[in-house]
Amino acid sequence: MDLRLPGLRRALLRRPRRTLAAAAAVVVIAGAGTWTATASDEAVPVKRTDQVMDTAEGVRIDTSYFTSGSDDRRPAVLLGHGFGGDKDDVRGQAEDLARDGYAVLTWSARGFGESTGKIGLNDPKAEVADVSQLIDWLAKRPEVQLDKDGDPRVGAAGASYGGAISLLAAGYDDRVDAIAPAITYWNLADALFPNGVYKKLWTGIFFNTGGGCEKFEAELCEMYERVAESGEPDAAAVRLLQERSPEAVGDRIKVPTLLMQGQTDSLFPLAQADEAAKAIEAGGAPVEVDWISGGHDGGDMETSRLQSRVNAWFDRYLKDDKGADTGSAFRVTRTLGAGSGDGETRLSGTTDDAYPGLTSDRQSIALAGREQSFSNPAGANPPAVSALPGLGSAAGGLAQLSSLGVSISLDFPGQFAAFQSKPVADDLQITGSPTATVHVKSTSEDAVLFAKVYDVGPDGRSQVLPSQLVEPIRVEGAKSGKDVELTLPAIDYQLDDGHSLRLVLASTDLGYASPAAPATYTVSLKGDLEVPTPLGAADRTGALPAWVWYMPIGGAVIAAALLLTGRRRIATPAPDPALAEVPLQITDLSKKYKNGDRYSVRDLSFRVEKGQVLGLLGPNGAGKTTTLRMLMGLIQPDGGEIRVFGHAIVPGAPVLSRVGAFVEGAGFLPHLSGRENLELYWRATGRPAEDAHLDEALEIAGLGDALARAVRTYSQGMRQRLAIAQAMLGLPDLLILDEPTNGLDPPQIREMREVMIRYAAAGRTVIVSSHLLAEVEQTCTHLVVMDHGKLVQAGPVGEIVGSGDTLLVGTSVPVEEPIVEKIAALPGIDSAVRTDDGLVVRLDAGGSARRLVAELVRLEVPVESVGPHRRLEDAFLTLIGESA
Repeated sequence: MDLRLPGLRRALLRRPRRTLAAAAAVVVIAGAGTWTATASDEAVPVKRTDQVMDTAEGVRIDTSYFTSGSDDRRPAVLLGHGFGGDKDDVRGQAEDLARDGYAVLTWSARGFGESTGKIGLNDPKAEVADVSQLIDWLAKRPEVQLDKDGDPRVGAAGASYGGAISLLAAGYDDRVDAIAPAITYWNLADALFPNGVYKKLWTGIFFNTGGGCEKFEAELCEMYERVAESGEPDAAAVRLLQERSPEAVGDRIKVPTLLMQGQTDSLFPLAQADEAAKAIEAGGAPVEVDWISGGHDGGDMETSRLQSRVNAWFDRYLKDDKGADTGSAFRVTRTLGAGSGDGETRLSGTTDDAYPGLTSDRQSIALAGREQSFSNPAGANPPAVSALPGLGSAAGGLAQLSSLGVSISLDFPGQFAAFQSKPVADDLQITGSPTATVHVKSTSEDAVLFAKVYDVGPDGRSQVLPSQLVEPIRVEGAKSGKDVELTLPAIDYQLDDGHSLRLVLASTDLGYASPAAPATYTVSLKGDLEVPTPLGAADRTGALPAWVWYMPIGGAVIAAALLLTGRRRIATPAPDPALAEVPLQITDLSKKYKNGDRYSVRDLSFRVEKGQVLGLLGPNGAGKTTTLRMLMGLIQPDGGEIRVFGHAIVPGAPVLSRVGAFVEGAGFLPHLSGRENLELYWRATGRPAEDAHLDEALEIAGLGDALARAVRTYSQGMRQRLAIAQAMLGLPDLLILDEPTNGLDPPQIREMREVMIRYAAAGRTVIVSSHLLAEVEQTCTHLVVMDHGKLVQAGPVGEIVGSGDTLLVGTSVPVEEPIVEKIAALPGIDSAVRTDDGLVVRLDAGGSARRLVAELVRLEVPVESVGPHRRLEDAFLTLIGESA
């Protein structure tokens, strides 16, 4: 029997409508536990029955029921699917279990597949209640074994989302007899808000994979939008997720439990299974723990081995087969190096007859390092890099590369403190969570730190972050100084002799939200690093082939580029060749507010051509920012379409690499020069240095010799221009600037205006949102005016400004006052005022420029020119007044 996660290619070919964002890791989150099986040529036929069950008012759950062989009564198994998937994802495993003598029921959870209802993240009153009704149905099947009337002999299995529902079902329904959850959570609040820090990338992937916020229960949608906006979880958000977590009913889970958790998993790390194991064991139930090689960050899911172990588990506890070999109480998979030139790693397992937990048999490792101060940069940018959510299976699982001595982590100078041990004399096998105590002081009231332990090579420079795992820490009351006990991520990792351990505390991390306000953190050691060593080391191979080093590094660079430049691949409409040279076309774009009864943008349509500088205007609340966020793929529209160079925009669309954006300022390291800041930023994208076009962007920005100076010496105008240069790195074909002149004085505003004009003059396109109408009038070639989410007018600046009712009449000589009075008294004229250049004439409803010219000739006024006389401000106020 075979137990496997469907590969990316298979998922794309089988269900293109459900291709998800963030490439590999979303395949895992959407289908983790989506295990399929291949039948042998001599497979026993399996009968499948599909039906839809009404489980609640307005909720219909799509199910499939599998049986094989005789009509004798047999135990039943419930198989849950992964988040973003549906019942068909587990069909292969269901058929295999049916051939092994089980009655198997699969279903699509609320909001997925053909099932209706809102996604509740395994809400006890929704998804969990649905499972109880499925058990009711199984109890009525004549081929299902009963323990008593209404109580079928039933087990539950699944991974990720499906693993959590199996745990919750056992806690809420005492008819469940055995469970086998994999790579799942025990406390969802701890998983998404670890230690009070918002895990922004994984949480965003969760909600996007679910189909957008509107697919979720209203309180979950509101919670997500609230936390995503603030960047910090509140007590209500934590409580909401805790109530939907297995931990809430942990003391009621009293059935045999097989916990399979991934080592390469920054979403649901090993600590989640550890908490589950301790709670369920405390209730007296048998528990076995299996740390597998893969996880949500990719790697080898060991599908065949796990399938056999799950089957044996159910044979033992559902069929009462006391001879079934369920394995050891604890097993951990270790990587032994490369295979015989085929590029695949070799795995081996180490076992123990008792689960050791995460902190047993600890060994002290002395660390050295003085007290160190470092910065949390403004906007928490640029962020350090640890895991790469969204690209889990790239290069065979980037997080798994640490077992081969390869790391993709990145820490920026001036943004971390480091403390290092002496080289170890003998190999050291670490199995569990290292701990340490440090003293933290901050210039802000609270501090957010990211703790990690590196394996440092004998050269003292090369370092590897095991499984790419980092532990976020929120330190409240840090302004007065505080001792903090750190519990680092659980790992199983061998530190070779001659290598050292390096404890790093960073101020930022790509996967998490950090405080936007700049601060300085000061950290000092308060004790040794304690590392758990309960198990002996396994044999390892010697030197690895060269390709093991070079190919994964290349894959890591590509993966970092894909993530950090936002090139996540999701299902999108085909490109439109007719729009291949059109920078932007928006068609019938709409977006509702979160309450769903009003629109922030409604039926918006306009087009932008190459070489234009487009001004996006509108009063506060007009929908400008929402439009820009949809344009940059940060939020999804409720209707309509955005195309950039013919490609439809969705979160992470590859074409977004041709878009540069400057929104709400940029964070720079003050002690570095302007050039060094830009070089560091570009290195963080992972793209080739020559693609940055750094010198060209800097020439357009016009910073001159200031590039060599530290950013802390820059004026506000110079910082703004440096931020514009950062947005222009790579010379994007479409540049989006939101209020680029904020805080600038008149000379600086003029310089910024020239920057935008020079950039568009090269055949590129600029979109600028600004409240400085006089500057927009001088800078922009075209305008889009919005109000209440709708388009008011779009077109060239001259046409919009010139569409008013006030005319400037140029004359060769000054006009005498009596003549001015006669003009003002003419039919169709509201007023006439003499100026140094001639006359300013305001027409009334019946007036026209043609009639005015005729009357001026009759009065022998020496007319030289006639044209519109209106400022953009006048036109703007007129348009907004008309749309009100």
